[in-house]
Amino acid sequence: MLSGWFIALVATAYLGLLFAVARFGDARADAGKSIISANVYALSLAVYCTSWTFYGSVGRATSGGLSFLTIYLGPTLVLLCVGVIIKMIRISKAQRITSIADFIASRYGKSQLLAGMVTVIAVIGVVPYIALQLKAMAASVDVLLEHSGNGVEVWGLDSTFLIAVVLAFFSILFGTRHLDATERHEGMVAAVAFESVVKLIAFMAVGLFVTYGMFGGLGDLFQRAAASADLGRLLQLDSGRAGTWTSLIILSGLAIIFLPRQFQIIVVENVDESHLKRAVWLFPLYLLLINIFVLPLALGGLLHFGGQSVNPDTFVLTLPLVHGAEALALLAFIGGLSAATGMVIVETIALSTMVCNDLVMPILLRSTGNFVEKRNDLSGLLIGIRRAAIALILLLGYIYFRAAGEAYALVGIGLISFAAVAQFAPAMFGGMYWKQGTRAGAVAGLLAGFVVWLYTLLLPSFAKSGWMPSGFVEHGLFGIGWLKAQALFGLSGLDEISHCLWWSMLANIGAYVAVSLNSKPDAVEASQAERFVDVFRFDSRNAEARLWRGKASPDALVGLLERFLGAARARQQLAAYANSRQAADWHDLPADADFVQFAESELAGAIGSASARVMVASVAQEEDLGLEEVLDILDEATQVRAHSRELEAKQQELEAATAELREANERLRELDRMKDDFISTVTHELRTPLTSIRALSEMLHEDPRLELTDRKRFLGIIVTEAERLTRLINQILDLARMESGRAEWTTGEVDLGEVVRESMASLEQLFRDKGVALEGDIPAAVPVVLADRDRLTQVMINLLSNAVKFVPGGSGRVQVRLSSSADLVRVEVRDNGPGLTAEECGVIFEKFRQGGNTMTDKPQGTGLGLPISRQIVEYFGGNLWVESAPGAGANFIFTVPLPAPDDNSGRQTA
Repeated sequence: MLSGWFIALVATAYLGLLFAVARFGDARADAGKSIISANVYALSLAVYCTSWTFYGSVGRATSGGLSFLTIYLGPTLVLLCVGVIIKMIRISKAQRITSIADFIASRYGKSQLLAGMVTVIAVIGVVPYIALQLKAMAASVDVLLEHSGNGVEVWGLDSTFLIAVVLAFFSILFGTRHLDATERHEGMVAAVAFESVVKLIAFMAVGLFVTYGMFGGLGDLFQRAAASADLGRLLQLDSGRAGTWTSLIILSGLAIIFLPRQFQIIVVENVDESHLKRAVWLFPLYLLLINIFVLPLALGGLLHFGGQSVNPDTFVLTLPLVHGAEALALLAFIGGLSAATGMVIVETIALSTMVCNDLVMPILLRSTGNFVEKRNDLSGLLIGIRRAAIALILLLGYIYFRAAGEAYALVGIGLISFAAVAQFAPAMFGGMYWKQGTRAGAVAGLLAGFVVWLYTLLLPSFAKSGWMPSGFVEHGLFGIGWLKAQALFGLSGLDEISHCLWWSMLANIGAYVAVSLNSKPDAVEASQAERFVDVFRFDSRNAEARLWRGKASPDALVGLLERFLGAARARQQLAAYANSRQAADWHDLPADADFVQFAESELAGAIGSASARVMVASVAQEEDLGLEEVLDILDEATQVRAHSRELEAKQQELEAATAELREANERLRELDRMKDDFISTVTHELRTPLTSIRALSEMLHEDPRLELTDRKRFLGIIVTEAERLTRLINQILDLARMESGRAEWTTGEVDLGEVVRESMASLEQLFRDKGVALEGDIPAAVPVVLADRDRLTQVMINLLSNAVKFVPGGSGRVQVRLSSSADLVRVEVRDNGPGLTAEECGVIFEKFRQGGNTMTDKPQGTGLGLPISRQIVEYFGGNLWVESAPGAGANFIFTVPLPAPDDNSGRQTA
């Protein structure tokens, strides 16, 4: 039996291990050796998989079957929209965004009102989700200790409250050691990635145990379930719930971005945009793996426990326990602990930043007692506020758990939070892609959507828990039927989540668009709209300098930085800024627009963009720019960007032209080299027969009394060399005439079979002298073609002569094969020579090219035979090519098309 103290010891040790991983990640980051790789980033996204996934998905599958998959289909589809996420990351880096509230507030003129609204909605909306984690962890402890009710009490406190206290402690340790919220928590991200691996291993271990240890595998489980009418329906898709499925896919797709913890991990903690390429497939793969055994666990629990009253949300723990696998149950508990703690730590860190920057700081800045001015260093206070916010948020989660948590399954609680954060979508997406969206429109949309969510989903959850009257749910507000909370305006038949989603989105989007179209942005809004919508083309630093005019004191700005960042941190950032401006010291820099924007950017990382703007405005005298002037500046910047793009395009064209000229020049050089080689080869070929003719002629001239036998032999050689000389000259003249279009062609009916046989016969002695076998496979009857007989003979002589040159003497072999089809005649000349490389196959038909190593081998011809042969074949509509590989010989193939039937020339000839 597992004891309470042993469980507490294991859980504490595991949390200590997580903290050690986080410290290691932070130490590596401080040393400039980031631990965040593409795999770590992708795994950290699995903070989406909370105790809802670990416990609640199994519980949902016991009643809804495959519908649990909708919660994971949405994120998978959204991650495919990589461009949208990259745009968020690029905007956040440019604007020093610290949270989702900061993102929306920055877009709409750095509005403190909007930042505060988003923060309130996020806190209220996410508190139920935090309560879900507390509920799951408390339930898991109760299951392990075989308790029921409120859990184990220590010092008069129940286990759920103790869990909340421990989580608050570790969240403070993980996330509030540094002030600058845009200084990434690399250690936290590493710890979350580690947790993701642990919970995946734990869940799959339980799944394998139940599926293959308790049952005979997936086939056995599904067969047993199919045999039961109640369980068989869980294996089927219910087409009648298509609307619910659609709603859940949309909600989960929005949640993967707009839950504060997801925005923190995906956007704020991103160190390299390229990591998204890995996350696009690795995170969906993770979701697939962690959900493989959800349905088998649900079916296994229902089959095993039957009619017993066992909470399906705890099947992951109860199934191993009833079979005595206490070690596996403890591993499952650690997996569930990982799922819950990862979510709570990241979520509370993100929310505490929002509460500090967007709720508490604006109050302090507006306090009448000059609270901010009286303190020289506020960095410790800001960290204290964030720590207090973490404790408060977890306390609110505990209160919600006690107030309403018992009335809902884990999944139900989570969906309430999903619907809440979905209200950020119109203002967020509209701000990224629609310049006409205004602050007034965003406020109206958020307010309308939040009120509908509150009325149709959150308050009914309290009513179901008995904490408030349920009349507005059953009969409508003030007894008005069309104001029923979950059948608003008479829309019934939808589940409560779908009902809330459609009405809240309708109100939100409608108010956002309508008010935006009927309101005008101020100068700051207009400039921010330009920065967000055109972030990929916007020169942020130059635009900031042009859009700020006024006077500022360097000492005042530095004092502001020291007050909020701390003296050491401020001096460090000032030194880095001075270095970027190529100045020895920041004292040498003027308090110009760049300095002001630097100060505001640094403050934004600590207190949010809205509060940063207020603080900079308190020490700098900024000149107000009118909307028209801002638009003119932005328009001018747009024109500059357009001109810059034109210059870039022209530069690219110039580079392309230069590359083409360079390529043409290289080609000319190659042609020049080939020309030199050709002249050298032709000169050599001409000189050889001429030398022989001259030498033999001189011998005959000087000694007329030579024996008749020698005289005949010398004259025979002279005749042979003269013929060789004639062939060489004819080839050169032939090629010149062909290329100039002055070649003479005599076209008529040609029996290609006869041409091949005659060509082979004419060279038979040459093959015999070299000891090369010549074989032919020529059908007796071959269709005639329309061509020049002498030219085709020239082609065959060239191919056969070429083959006999390169095959080995004594063992060489050349095969000639002729075949025909319905539209052409095909001739192949195959040899067993050394073959050609792929590069040689590509150039051998070019003029002056020869096979073999032209640097070391003696040329065996002019290199004109094959180019001439190809031109002849192509003149008659055919093709000539080679198929070869080194060591495998060469196969030269040419085809000649048959004449059309109306040419009356397709008869067979013998």
